[in-house]
Amino acid sequence: MGARIEHLVTSGTFSLDGGTWDVDNNVWIVGDDDECVIIDAPHDAAAIVEQVNGRSVRAILLTHAHDDHIRAVGDLFDAVRAPIHLHEADRELWDMVFPELSPDQWIGDGDRVEVAGVVLTALHTPGHSPGSTCFYLEEAGTVFTGDTLFQGGPGATGRSFSDFPTIIDSIRTRLLTLPADTIARTGHGDSTTIGDEAPHLEEWIARGH
Repeated sequence: MGARIEHLVTSGTFSLDGGTWDVDNNVWIVGDDDECVIIDAPHDAAAIVEQVNGRSVRAILLTHAHDDHIRAVGDLFDAVRAPIHLHEADRELWDMVFPELSPDQWIGDGDRVEVAGVVLTALHTPGHSPGSTCFYLEEAGTVFTGDTLFQGGPGATGRSFSDFPTIIDSIRTRLLTLPADTIARTGHGDSTTIGDEAPHLEEWIARGH
């Protein structure tokens, strides 16, 4: 596989429902020496552009539209001129941050994005937000889960536009069906594997979050 996966952490804030929290966000870049895609655009466009290092950017893929994942996407777009992809069910969240702008492409379940000889497949996984989408890179045995699945459980569902039974259904039917050794590269914190998380599903349901 000529493509490689690069990881960057940026820091800033997340705001929703009248509260603001300090957060560290993961940025994932998939590509080779010539081209790449960027997964999520949190906080610091300059740091992401530096990591891109002049490569052609095929797409900016947004896992969801919470402000900590999209705040830098306007500046990032200005720098790399790549189409912004988002699931349309997150339009309302997007409009809270960018009321005057629209993503270039509404991404749908099963959509494929090709870069550097590999294919990222969109998996619509609502729950953390209505349009939350994971990106499965089968060739590398990895899935970029955004805030849908973390090491230790599902993403938060205690805020507006989120729903716990929905995220559980998404994880059960769309993520835990992937091969057990699939690496889940998350929107915050450490990566995990599908096999490490799958045995805990009933615990999460019992816990209720």
